Amino acid sequence: MSDAQPTQATEIAAAVRQVLGDSLGYLYPAALRVALRNDIADHLTDGPKTAQQLAELTGVHGPFLHRVLRFLATRGIFREDQSSAFHLTPAAHVLRTDTPYSVRSTALLFTDEMYWHSAGRLEDTVRDGSTVFNDIFGAPLFDYIQGEGERERLFSDAMDTMSMTEQSGIVASYDFPETGTVIDLAGGLGGFLRTLLTKNPGLHGVLFERESVLQRHKLDDAAIEGRWKTAVGDFFEAVPPGADFYVLKRIVHDKSDADSLRILRTVRGAMTERSRLLIVDAVRPHVDISPSVTISDVLMLTVFEGRERTEQELEELLAAADLKSLKVISTPGALSIVEVAPV
Repeated sequence: MSDAQPTQATEIAAAVRQVLGDSLGYLYPAALRVALRNDIADHLTDGPKTAQQLAELTGVHGPFLHRVLRFLATRGIFREDQSSAFHLTPAAHVLRTDTPYSVRSTALLFTDEMYWHSAGRLEDTVRDGSTVFNDIFGAPLFDYIQGEGERERLFSDAMDTMSMTEQSGIVASYDFPETGTVIDLAGGLGGFLRTLLTKNPGLHGVLFERESVLQRHKLDDAAIEGRWKTAVGDFFEAVPPGADFYVLKRIVHDKSDADSLRILRTVRGAMTERSRLLIVDAVRPHVDISPSVTISDVLMLTVFEGRERTEQELEELLAAADLKSLKVISTPGALSIVEVAPV
């Protein structure tokens, strides 16, 4: 008999509750999206309100909204008092639109149908060994959202929000020189580059992105004035040559080995012998993998065609592109910095 097999009635009951609860886990992001789409957290910033009051503000069905908010309260999103009014909680505060630490856009992306429908067909993905995103939406995610407007904006905002929570720790973890040029490849709205240049006043930077994304960049900051520029391009084709540092932050992990290799070879062609490439991604250990990395790893196969790679798997990709890893640097979060040089 396996040591893990429940034998006591209490153990069996707990196991049953866990499995059945997990089986209905999809209801939580569905309920969360209701709150997000109706800006419930924003409507509570001036004080608690009943579901009926919130329904009048948002134009939804009051009794049904009450049931959804009551469910979210069991997960720490909102709190219901004895008079049936709902209050903000710490978790609800990060859903507000008017806070610098809001994760609203990221939560909206993660509960969007692009992710939702793809996750619903995870069984097909596992059976076939390839993401079903292309089958559902007719193109890979980045092709699907490019120039699409609302979803491209949502994706860029969501990635900018995620970067906001981790960029200071990443910048502080690497010893940048006093002078030089850094090119942030597919750097989104530029939040990471802005933080890097602010904390390293002798550096200059280039934000390399699609034109539609660059139109909304966030580099107009007096603290870095005159030390940045933008460049439009596709890192599958070419990147600006001769920089001291190239950054691929949260890029390689959502790409297949073939696409990752194409990008790495393009970057290698632009590097000088003194250039360094910084790959900022989770580096998956063989054991004791953090929950955030395992979740991200499944997301990579659900929506994208990538994976969270081990140090050895990254080294194999790098070698195929005439690159080599010099060292792996931990950061305060789940990401690591892999410092890469030409062979």
